[in-house]
Amino acid sequence: MGDAFGPARAAANGAGRGRAGSVLSRPGLFERLLATRVTVVSAPAGSGKTVLLRSWTGLEGMAGQVAWVPSEREKRDPQRFWLSVLRALRRTGPGAGLVQDLSAAPDLDGWTIVERLLTDLAPLQGRLWLVIDDVHELGPEVRRQLELLVMRAPAELRFVLATRHDVRLGLHRLRLAQELTEIRAADLKFTLAEAGELLETAGVELPGPALAKLHERTEGWAAGLRLAALSLAGHPDPERFAAEFSGSERTVAEYLLAEVLDRQSEQVRRLLLRTSVLERVNGELACLLTGDAGGERVLQDLEQANAFVVSLDATRSWFRYHQMFAGLLQLELRRTAPGEIAGLHGAAAGWFARHGYPVEAIRHAQAAQDWDLATRLLADHWPALHLDGQAAAVHELMAGFPADLAAANAELAAVAAADELASGSLAAAERHLGLAEQAPVPALEQRRGQLRLLLGVVRLLLARHRGDLPAVAEEARRLQSLADAPDAALPALGKELHTLALTSLGSAEYWGARFEEAELHLERGAVLARQSGRPFLELTALGYQAATEFHRSLTRAAERSRQAVELAERHGWTDEPSAGPAYMIRGAVLAWQGRPEEAEPWVQRAERALRAEADPAAALGVLHLRGVQELARGHDARAAAAFQATERLARHLAAPHLLATQSRALLLHTLVRLGDTKRAEDGFAGLGEQERERGEIRIAHAALRLATDDPDGAAAALAPVLDGSATLFRWSWLAGAFLLEAITRDVLGDRTAAEHALERALDLAEPDSTLLWFMLQPVPTLLGHHARHRTSHASLIAEIHSLLAARSSAPPPAGTRAPLEPLSSTEIRVMRYLPTNLTGPEIARELSISRNTIKTHIRNLYAKLGVHTRTEAVTRARALGLLAPSAASGMKPATPAPP
Repeated sequence: MGDAFGPARAAANGAGRGRAGSVLSRPGLFERLLATRVTVVSAPAGSGKTVLLRSWTGLEGMAGQVAWVPSEREKRDPQRFWLSVLRALRRTGPGAGLVQDLSAAPDLDGWTIVERLLTDLAPLQGRLWLVIDDVHELGPEVRRQLELLVMRAPAELRFVLATRHDVRLGLHRLRLAQELTEIRAADLKFTLAEAGELLETAGVELPGPALAKLHERTEGWAAGLRLAALSLAGHPDPERFAAEFSGSERTVAEYLLAEVLDRQSEQVRRLLLRTSVLERVNGELACLLTGDAGGERVLQDLEQANAFVVSLDATRSWFRYHQMFAGLLQLELRRTAPGEIAGLHGAAAGWFARHGYPVEAIRHAQAAQDWDLATRLLADHWPALHLDGQAAAVHELMAGFPADLAAANAELAAVAAADELASGSLAAAERHLGLAEQAPVPALEQRRGQLRLLLGVVRLLLARHRGDLPAVAEEARRLQSLADAPDAALPALGKELHTLALTSLGSAEYWGARFEEAELHLERGAVLARQSGRPFLELTALGYQAATEFHRSLTRAAERSRQAVELAERHGWTDEPSAGPAYMIRGAVLAWQGRPEEAEPWVQRAERALRAEADPAAALGVLHLRGVQELARGHDARAAAAFQATERLARHLAAPHLLATQSRALLLHTLVRLGDTKRAEDGFAGLGEQERERGEIRIAHAALRLATDDPDGAAAALAPVLDGSATLFRWSWLAGAFLLEAITRDVLGDRTAAEHALERALDLAEPDSTLLWFMLQPVPTLLGHHARHRTSHASLIAEIHSLLAARSSAPPPAGTRAPLEPLSSTEIRVMRYLPTNLTGPEIARELSISRNTIKTHIRNLYAKLGVHTRTEAVTRARALGLLAPSAASGMKPATPAPP
């Protein structure tokens, strides 16, 4: 070995040993070293075997009980090796008085020394460890003698054998007898915390992200970390160095060349270098790229020898190289054979394409700069990649093409349009689709058919994301015709293309409020997706099936969304837009059930997955959900902002949106809750006559009429909703209508009608615990009175009381205006007179204001307190601490502040 590699090797051998001879504690591994009579530590060079053993003996205070024997190449001679074993044993406490000294002699062989040693150690009482480093350097005869010693040694003699690769020592017998512990390369890998400790002992500190990157690049390899620490000491930009650290770094390259690559035969070196262009390799690929036979056997031998080769499957047929070793191999290939690299990538591209690995085939075609092959492969395989949910892989592949190539190639431009759509840009997708439609048509008929298919899929996806139901229906019909044609470009994908058409049609029909048609198409799509083994398509179908269920049953919607979420988690699609509808429905169910804390994480997931620039129809649904969620949390100002944003987005859609009217209705409710009845009146006046007749708008109008002291107007607004003549998209709104009817009848003094309406509202809310209306229109007094009479919903009423109490006691969130704020100074003065027996005109006289003014202040107070009667206002104000408790409670009332 040349002197040039001395510093690198010394650095690696010191991995884990810091300043002043400090060591690194690894208690989990230390325990394993003590577990059985024999421990084998088998790992490649620089993995930290020696450091582990040195640290173990140093930290555990075992120096006097450990005999350490390095097995260098010069000690392959049996006599020399065993004499060194005797000397090491004699330097220990237990061995000093037992092991006899021997001198070298021509007739002294290893077998004789082993017999003498067994005789000497027979009386051994205390524990004694014999550590033999680099066992792989021992010759065959010495290994057989060592095997004999292991089998016959007294139980108190323990063995720790460190080796770069497994050696034949009859260890299978010990394994069966559970007397063997094996510590391998994977066990020796440094954890992130241990890597940080190792660097700290070398005087290097890295921020968390840089340390994580360095740990990832080295794969926890001890020598790599130590070599990095040496290079980082005093480096002007340690974070950049850590991010770029690789096997081509000089000290690492020197070490790997000396300790790994230079030790291989010429045939093995050739295989390693030529296959280094691959992220993974098997025997057939190795033979193809080297022109030699026996590639699989060489790879298996390398893995068994711990030569930085890792098997990827149980059958040991696919392998990869350690990242840093791969970097060294690629550097050496560029240095020694730069002209062969493109050809190697091209050959690999052909092999992967023939064997059904399109992504790897395209990557290698790009590396070979064979753009025609790369484009053809991507165009052929993009539909299947899309249907399998591999949008991220497609995006990465598109980034590997020259920027101007998509503009000149129709097929690549079509895929670029799909990629832009998946990345969240409708405008960019439309631009690339235009380029694809204008680019020259391929000369071959087969390629023209492929282009028609690509354009059909992209047009369908664009129409779906625009929410353009007529266009979706037309493109779905065309795509199914292409899939069924005798000369279909991709006949094997016929069923999957039908599934895509059906799920796209179903989702567009849902947003267009065509629930029956949507349900039919989505169910057929889900069945076809399962039959064809395309779970990504099934995810879309399940998400929108949950949405259609939401308009009938929250319970069934929750179950469908749960199935969709589990499917997304099982396949790693939790960040995909296709999972967004499931998140949205799960959050909506919880929000309408009055469980906003549980709903919030799902609402946030939906917001991340569904963005307006990519899928405006779905994003409008998420904005609507955000408004509902903020109402459930009592954040009325935030709710109003969300509903107003929903209104703005709806103007840009190609067709009327399912939730547009519901959002306008909830915005009116929110303005009433905020006390802004003027804006609510203006908003209602601005609606068209047809929309005013919708059930949701009539319910909101009733709330507005109650807030303006017009219970007769509220009753008139509710009547068509209650008799079923006004249309409602969701049955759960009917519970809100009956609740407002109960309030209206109570204000009008018809207690029997109020109780009947309230019971009907509870009937509708009970099956799915749809409690949001009772939070938006709190009537604790009315509910309390109802609970004392005949009701089938005593437990539900108790739950509603509990929700209202929890909400009343919660402080308003920082930075937002709570429902109670701000109260003007005059409103506060009016509120203090509400617990008295004074009438409105009498309060007006007390405060020296007009009767109309006092009516306005009381109306505003009711809206800000979220109540409908004077008694409810007093109860609410006392619960919030704005009024002193009642004297009947046994507490002394607080002295009112002077008006």
